[in-house]
Amino acid sequence: MQHSKTQDTLVGFFVASGIAALFYMALQVSNLGTYTSNDSYTVIARFQNSGGLKVKSPVSVAGVRIGRVSSITLDRQSHESVVEMRIESKYDNLPSDSGASIYTAGLLGEQYISIAPGSSDELLKDKSKLDITSSAIVLEEMIGKFMLNKAEDK
Repeated sequence: MQHSKTQDTLVGFFVASGIAALFYMALQVSNLGTYTSNDSYTVIARFQNSGGLKVKSPVSVAGVRIGRVSSITLDRQSHESVVEMRIESKYDNLPSDSGASIYTAGLLGEQYISIAPGSSDELLKDKSKLDITSSAIVLEEMIGKFMLNKAEDK
């Protein structure tokens, strides 16, 4: 069977289209292709344990993504995780007494920060600190406590 240039071109086009589609799907699944806005402000929260939280992890309010984690550092004096989040400017109406909690999406999914809006009339500004925080629940610790309780029951 002979190959013509047209057939080779069509096959090349379909292969390139398939690779582009796979790349697009990988970006969508990893959440790396979303939220690249420079129009944002920084909010800082301190956690006893940031668990598996990573830079670029989502930040949400009521399940709606409003930003991303921009940095995670360790305070060398208090030994707490200091998490900086970039929040899109269109969500500039969050009360200053809002709280932040680290959750896991699904049983073994990625960790994210959920912000629970407070009731203050004062709003969060650039470099504001969230004082009310709840650290990540470490799955291994929960399993260990469960196993210890089961062993004590016997």
